[in-house]
Amino acid sequence: MVLASIIAANIAGGLLSVLAAALIAFAVLERWVPRLVSFAVGALLGVALLKLLPEAIASQAGAQAVFGTLLVGLLVFFLLEKLALWRHSHGAGEHAHGHHAHAAAGPASPVGALIVLGDSLHNFVDGVLIAAAFLTDPALGWTTAVAVIAHEVPQEVGDFMILLDAGYTRRRALMLNALSSLASVAGGVLGYFTLHSAQHALPYILALAAAGFIYIAVADLIPNLHRRFAVKDALSQVVLIGLGILVVVVAGPGHGH
Repeated sequence: MVLASIIAANIAGGLLSVLAAALIAFAVLERWVPRLVSFAVGALLGVALLKLLPEAIASQAGAQAVFGTLLVGLLVFFLLEKLALWRHSHGAGEHAHGHHAHAAAGPASPVGALIVLGDSLHNFVDGVLIAAAFLTDPALGWTTAVAVIAHEVPQEVGDFMILLDAGYTRRRALMLNALSSLASVAGGVLGYFTLHSAQHALPYILALAAAGFIYIAVADLIPNLHRRFAVKDALSQVVLIGLGILVVVVAGPGHGH
């Protein structure tokens, strides 16, 4: 019964956060997608630096181990992007970089795959934490699932902005985000059966997820923002980055609180 509740809470939490974010991104904000990539930068950096890394450092792993994992993660995401670019340039017969995507043929930029990978790691950790809460008290488990929805929505909105800006259709962006949200189910099931081992690995998974979000924001998104030089563009970018960070902060505490 507890396992069924863990699975149900993770499916409901993941899909509800994705649907809420999709409603915001598609119905309200889609026409502003290029500008709201700045919001995505703030949301990604806010989640990574204010939520994931502090939680990882607060664990028994220690700051040096966490930052070492962060460094390895940044290098891994660099290599993954290199491989994705190489595969795309050879598969399409031309070299492609950045966010110049062709909607009919699919996105040229590998940023979509990277954001899905980083989000999946994050969701996996959420699943383990929801399992831990249910094993403590079912009421706490459902409360934790609601908290997960609250802190996931701002990041999911940012993910949709990135995927749409990279050339993904709305349907494909929704499908990828929904699939990545189901990583929480895997985390919940693993947490139920091997919670002690999973808890030991959580700080490193959190650091890897943070590395993915930081890499995407700094290496892929911010360079594109610098292509717009007008003062009004720079001001709007700063405001929207700040808004993305603020929404993450207001959305509630990070993991394990």
